[in-house]
Amino acid sequence: MTITTKPVEYMDGKQKCIGMMAWDETFADPKPCVLINHAWGGRDGFAEEKAIQMAALGYVGFALDIYGDSVLPESVEEKQSLMGPLKEDRKKLLKRLKAGYKAAAELPEVDEANMAAIGYCFGGLCTLDMVRGGLGLKAAVSFHGLLDAPDYKAKKSKTKILVAHGWDDPMAQPEAVVALGAELTKSGANWQIHAYGNTTHAFTVAEADSGDGVLKFNPDSERRSWMATVDLLGEVFGDHGIDPVA
Repeated sequence: MTITTKPVEYMDGKQKCIGMMAWDETFADPKPCVLINHAWGGRDGFAEEKAIQMAALGYVGFALDIYGDSVLPESVEEKQSLMGPLKEDRKKLLKRLKAGYKAAAELPEVDEANMAAIGYCFGGLCTLDMVRGGLGLKAAVSFHGLLDAPDYKAKKSKTKILVAHGWDDPMAQPEAVVALGAELTKSGANWQIHAYGNTTHAFTVAEADSGDGVLKFNPDSERRSWMATVDLLGEVFGDHGIDPVA
């Protein structure tokens, strides 16, 4: 296995974005692609590592640059200033996500008929909005994502959805989970929600520990959610992956 990474520039109107692609060069034919929607910190090392993990599973991993210009905000204020406007204008956000989807689908290494997306925190919301916006994903996975619906009507979709959620997440409390289930059912979606007990926000991030119970890594929930994700991708892509335990 020879995993290679490279930056990929694409445009959303006048806004330049710089994604990161990861793939195994030993496979010549186009492969299914898994898009990575980053958290509020931008297309950082965490998002890039997830793209590499997808390449290790035999897919093409593509970490999107949702903020543009590969910006990596550092302070809470900087992160909020970039995430906030996109979260408040969900049509603008969807347009940005469509640009990244199109850029990945046009890569020669990618089988554009087999696309999926995963996302973390803000990226979980982005992943769900890709489904709501009618992008032709085979699968979509939200990890500790923000769950509130956009202000536009969701389109019907055949995407298989997995929502991996910490039951004690203060950023998406139980009533938000119930509302999401009702929303997805109304739209006719094929969905599943895995709620992990004694688990809060950012449970997949190894260094997460805010000290106040808001952010906290949970190794059991991280492992279980990843296994469920690998299983779902194998289901929709026909068990194409190389190493299901990578």
